[in-house]
Amino acid sequence: MTDTKPIRRIAIIGTGVIGASWTALFLAKGLQVVATDIAPNAEAALRKFVETAWPALKRLGLSPGASQSNLTFTADLAQALPGAGLVQENGPERIDFKQKLYRQLDELLPPDVIIASSSSGLTMSGIQSGAASHPERCVIAHPFNPPHLIPLVEIVGGAKTSEATIRRAAEFYTSIGQRTVRLNKEMPGHVANRLQAALAREVYYLVAEGVVSAADVDTALSWGPGLRWGVMGNLMLNHLGGGPGGIEHFFQQFTGPMTAWWKTLGSPVLTPEVQKKLINSVHAEVGSRTIEELEAERDEVLLGLIELRNKIAKSSQRKSTEPVA
Repeated sequence: MTDTKPIRRIAIIGTGVIGASWTALFLAKGLQVVATDIAPNAEAALRKFVETAWPALKRLGLSPGASQSNLTFTADLAQALPGAGLVQENGPERIDFKQKLYRQLDELLPPDVIIASSSSGLTMSGIQSGAASHPERCVIAHPFNPPHLIPLVEIVGGAKTSEATIRRAAEFYTSIGQRTVRLNKEMPGHVANRLQAALAREVYYLVAEGVVSAADVDTALSWGPGLRWGVMGNLMLNHLGGGPGGIEHFFQQFTGPMTAWWKTLGSPVLTPEVQKKLINSVHAEVGSRTIEELEAERDEVLLGLIELRNKIAKSSQRKSTEPVA
């Protein structure tokens, strides 16, 4: 696989929630996008999503050449592929479907075109078995919803994925402002969703056991550790938590208490009764607010945080390049 050709045209397969959000992001980065989906009214829904997302993307900063007019749509998969430098696949999470799709893509695409899957749970080793000729160009590029706002992309190769593909994929997503993490091993759920799952297990346990309400556990998260996690990751915060002694002192001080807590963490069974208790508590927290209102609140705070983090990152970059007096 050559890596000299810049990626300027993206083919989007599947324009549901994730595919539509990817589309908006790529357009905002000045790329050409051809989207395909066989669902009824898919094109109208996609264009409405992009139009709705555009003010937020404009606020974050559009790249030169960014335009909603750079989007074309076709229901014919084969017509969406010519000229694409990367395919972002967002099909159903069914291994049989994806293997069949990758067989088609492998036959239709030149061998140097990356096929990137947004799959949140399937392994690339399983998916790429459908691409008999060039499985080396297939890779997981899993976003975090909504990808037009949240920049995380998890890069995971399969057993037959080449290092060149992983490098090119990481370089592409980084070039459009995304934050990539490389998984050295395939894991169900990758990394971010596994972290969410571990936390969700304890959240569900605490509410199901009557320790706390949904409102209070959400307050504890979003106004406690969640605020810090929006700035730094867990291990870096551990380093700060150790004071002047850093991570070494943190483990000296907290290994005992922390591992003692681990022994009491819950493993709830999500029976219908437990689910009902969780659902009722969530609806009590929601009150009269609609999904749309909650999404708007989430996105507004996200935009503010992203703008602040981008400002700090640019300031740090300037300081690192200033000559030492």
